[in-house]
Amino acid sequence: MAGVSVVLLVSSGAPWESRALTALNDHPGTVLLKRCVDVADLLAAARTGQADVAVVATDLAGLDHVVVDELLQHGVRVVGVAAEPELTAPRAARIGIVTVLAADRSAELAELVTGLPADPTLPAPSYDAPQASAQSGPPTAPPTERAERPAGRVLAVWGPGGAPGRTTLASGLAGELARRGLTTLLVDADPHGGAVAQQLGVLDEVSGLLSAARLAGAGTLDERFATVQRRLSDQLRVLTGLPRPDRWVELRPGTLTEIVERARLDGQVVLDTGFSLEPDIGEVLGRPERNGLTREAVEVADEIVLVGSADPVGLARLARALTDLHEHVPDPRVRLVVNRMRPTLGWREADVVTMLAGFGPHLDVHFLPDDQAAVDRALVAGRLLVESGESALTRGIARLLDAMAGAPA
Repeated sequence: MAGVSVVLLVSSGAPWESRALTALNDHPGTVLLKRCVDVADLLAAARTGQADVAVVATDLAGLDHVVVDELLQHGVRVVGVAAEPELTAPRAARIGIVTVLAADRSAELAELVTGLPADPTLPAPSYDAPQASAQSGPPTAPPTERAERPAGRVLAVWGPGGAPGRTTLASGLAGELARRGLTTLLVDADPHGGAVAQQLGVLDEVSGLLSAARLAGAGTLDERFATVQRRLSDQLRVLTGLPRPDRWVELRPGTLTEIVERARLDGQVVLDTGFSLEPDIGEVLGRPERNGLTREAVEVADEIVLVGSADPVGLARLARALTDLHEHVPDPRVRLVVNRMRPTLGWREADVVTMLAGFGPHLDVHFLPDDQAAVDRALVAGRLLVESGESALTRGIARLLDAMAGAPA
């Protein structure tokens, strides 16, 4: 119907609902299509393609970023109604609701709906967009402290298939950063089933990454982020990965970026990633991609640590991975780490640098020794490398961090 806004309403019996129903039914420019009972009913009605606007209570159970995104994809604008706008409007903003009406003004709802601008990112005239603020809940750090403290750097440890040592290096880097007194978060972002928790002896039935994703979707990541991290030491925390590989579908695009940007406010971030950057069928069908999580990790990182093994097969995979990286990330800041370097290969470090020089004359190439004894001690004990005593491998990781710290920012 031209000039008429078709409306869906869901409030679960809020006190303002009767006034809203009266306003929508009495206004010539609005038609109430359905009074939905919950979020699932709302989405089912939106998928019919008949509605223009959804009026929802901002404290509705199950309302999150994913729901708002799906409504917008079906051409349904979202208007929130809040009993206490000063408390719930910031959360509404974080999940994508740009127009929030105070419950005591619900009689004006029809006028607001008919006056919504064509651009869904703009609030209705005379109704301010809610502002996301750390003051909407108990923040994890005082705002003044965050403003004075520079954001931490994000390191993504990535490498090709074949177990070149991504998880071992990521946990080693995180442990060394923490040993140097830097607050560090180690994030297991491997969509094919990470092993950080198992490697460090963390018995966690709940995935930290999925829990953080749910907080991000609900708009409460800022104030509750610390509750989903596991504390390993005063300076080191870990965000455990997927409990099963098939649960990668629960991570919508953009979630990892949101988590990382929040994490870097507290300190350094080390990402343990998957092995593939290839687009998959999800890109064609408009669904989340399994490998999209790895691409997101290398895109959000300040520096990419590309690790490969020192044998002929490993170096060939490392070279191909470097080419793939440049195809997906424009001008990446990358350091090559050749892992498990050993004299039995018959190569000197200079020989390996010469082999890799064809992929970039100014590549930073670093070498880590084949120190299986140190890895086994840490793995069997479920401890970090730095906790298992000094070794050739811990010294190599320390030198790598020294080189990274000395590079221009």
